[in-house]
This record gives sequence, structure tokens and C-alpha cells, in this order.
Amino acid sequence: MQFIETVLSLIVTLGILVTIHEYGHFWVARRCGVRVLRFSVGFGKPMFSWYDKRGTEFAVAAIPLGGYVKMLDEREGPVPEDQLHEAFTQKTPGKRIAIAAAGPAANFLFAIFAYWLLSVVGFTTVAPVVGDVKPDSVAERVGLESGMEILSIDGERVTDWRDVGALLLERAGEYGQIEMTVRDNGSVGTRSAALEGWRLDQDEPNPIDLFGITPYRPAVPAVLGDIMPNGRAEAAGLQSGDDIQAVDGEPVADWFALVDRIRNAPGEPIEVTLVRDGQQMTVTVTPERVETEQGEVIGRVGAGVAPIQWPDDMLRDNRYGPLAALPQAIGETWDDTRLTLVAIKKMVTGLLSLNNLSGPITIARVAEASVSSGFEDFIQFLAYLSVSLGVLNLLPVPVLDGGHILFYSVEAIRRRPLSEQVQAVGVRIGMAMILTLMVFALYNDLMRL
Repeated sequence: MQFIETVLSLIVTLGILVTIHEYGHFWVARRCGVRVLRFSVGFGKPMFSWYDKRGTEFAVAAIPLGGYVKMLDEREGPVPEDQLHEAFTQKTPGKRIAIAAAGPAANFLFAIFAYWLLSVVGFTTVAPVVGDVKPDSVAERVGLESGMEILSIDGERVTDWRDVGALLLERAGEYGQIEMTVRDNGSVGTRSAALEGWRLDQDEPNPIDLFGITPYRPAVPAVLGDIMPNGRAEAAGLQSGDDIQAVDGEPVADWFALVDRIRNAPGEPIEVTLVRDGQQMTVTVTPERVETEQGEVIGRVGAGVAPIQWPDDMLRDNRYGPLAALPQAIGETWDDTRLTLVAIKKMVTGLLSLNNLSGPITIARVAEASVSSGFEDFIQFLAYLSVSLGVLNLLPVPVLDGGHILFYSVEAIRRRPLSEQVQAVGVRIGMAMILTLMVFALYNDLMRL
């Protein structure tokens, strides 16, 4: 069932973003007088299609990993004399640049709209409060201490841990000072220290952890939440709200300790001491034997944890009026753009390993998780992925939109196009680069499984 949900999440996510990207090309192409022959979401043979009054075929194809807009083009076959004025190749370099840039532009506009919508509807974030500081870390040299709330980094305001991680990623591998504004027991002050070439772990680049910060998290008591139907917990009579005190007479400190006890007892009866409605009782439950994908046999009873309650003073309600939300949305989109460019730069310079590249499997898993988390997380994920798609397509690599823009810009400067041989070589190099990265990303996905 989860596999189906993951696949559907991927299809919906890519379907939305591809449609938006290709619609950008389509909309500008028509306004530049280019005849569009087909607008396809997906590759391969169309599963179903229809035509509009201008003869454009709109299709949904079987392979949901992209899409394309097919225009009238002399490079793909003879064009009747009376239709030459509608051919893409007959348009000026400026118009062809506009058509190529319209796809990424549509992705950026969608991200702005998504963040604007979130800002108007309102969303809640958790304040970046330090839980613990690792000894001999940059965070310790900066002077961070447990309980401090990070307000800004190098003058850039932060509102949650996502902001903190993005700004720390930018400073990875750099020298010089890093400055943080913090709130400590109601007073605001500045802390700073030398980075001294602080670097990321290439395979697991968690900048917050590597900087030496453990974010504050509220305690997770061993209180049961949802009880799965027909599971071992339900069969034993466990109920939502039960506060687990001990297993086989040994106290459990929190939810994670309870999970460890259950995982380590597959198929073995265990005595669970709990408190329900102020009354203590003991229940015997036998965890189900479950084999993981790694071949490990663990115990499972089919019970979830009760929702964690964050302290009210650590929650930040973000809500803006329709006009005030616009600059906020533009700023969020720019932050995502900068983060994507920084990540690319770090990979090129070797500060980030190519092992961090992700393919469709990782996207599908993150999409499914964001859908399960709710509207806010899914919209935010769509916005970030849309920005990443826009940035990557603008890279000056032949076969990408950025490569086409490069060719047309050179043509505009030289007042004549590059030779077909030069363009063909560029396309082959671009295809080789893209295919190599795709294979590498898919390999990384499989290794993460």
C-alpha cells in the first residue's frame, strides 16, 4: 500500500511541476507566433490526448518523468511555405531565448505563488532553539549554549532550523568570521568565532549537526497514540493514551526506549505496565515478527506515539496579508534559488560529494512523506522542487533550456547561428553529462534503499 502511495505521490508531484514548466514554454511560444504541435506531460506513447481549436495536441504519456512542447521546426522536417512564418527556427534569437527561458521562469513564478499562498493561509514554525552544543565544535567556539534561540546568521534573519541549515551550508569550507545574533533568557546579543575552514561531511552533509548544534526537542514520553486495527497492541487491549511505565518490570525512560524493547522481542510475550485513567495495570503483548528490507527480524505491535506537544513560546505563527505576503514569497524563492546554487557550487568544488545527488526514487519518498505530513509541507516541498527544477534547467548545458539560451545568445552576438557541427557536438556532450548524472543519481537512490 505504501509503495502505491509513494508512486502516486511522485506522479502527482512531477505532473504538477512538469505541466507548469512546459506551460511556460507553450504560453510564450504562442505569443511569439510559433505553432505548437504537441503539449505532452510524460514521455512515450500518449495514453490519451485531445486537440484544441488551433490544432495543438494535448497529451498525457505513459512515462511520468518529464514532458515536452513540440513546435513547428525546420530541423525536424520540411515545413510548408505558407507555414514558415510560424516555425520556431524562423523567429529572432530574442524570441527563441524568451521561449527557452519561459519554462524555468514558470517554475520560479509557481514557487512565488506557493509561498505567497502559504504566507496568506498561515503556517507554524518551530523556533531554532539550541538543545545541546557538542564539545570542541564551531558552535562551542561561537559561544552557543543550551536554551539560546538563534535570531540571525551573518545578518540574515532566521525563523526555523531550515533557515539555519541553509545559511550554514553557504559558509561550509570558508574561512573568516561567522556571526550569530541570539536570544538568551530574554536578552539579545551577538556571538562570533572564526570558521577556520570548517567543512561538511561529504556523504552526510548535515550542516547543523556538523557545526555542533543539537536542536532542542521536547521529551517524547512513552504514551501511545494511534492503535493499528488487527495489530498485536489492539489484540492485547492497549489503547490510545496509555502511558507505558515499564516492560517486564524494567522502567522505560521515553518512547524510544519502549520502541527498542519491543523491537528486540520479536515473537516473545512481554509484560507492559501502564497507567490508564489514573489506574496502573499490566498487559501482556506478543510483538509480531517482522523482517526488514535489510533482513533483520524485529518486533512490532502496531502502535504509534501520541502527538508531541511543543511549548507555546517556541512556536511561531507566520501569517501575512495578501500584499505583505508577496515580498515574503519572493524572498523565500530567492533563498531556495541561492541554496540550490550553493549546493551546485559545493559539488563542483568538491566540498559536497556527488553521493548527495538524488533521483526519482528519493523524490518519490520525500513527496510521499510531505503528502502524509499535510498541505503545508507538500506545498513547501513543491515550491522548493520547482525552484530546483528552474535553476537546473537554466544551467548552460546543451539539451537543457540554459544550453539553448547560450546557443541563441551567441547567435544574436555573431548575427549568425553556430554551425550544425558545433551544435551537434554540444548536444552530444550535454546528453552524455545529463545521462551520467541521471545514472549516478539513480545509483545513489538504490544505495539509500
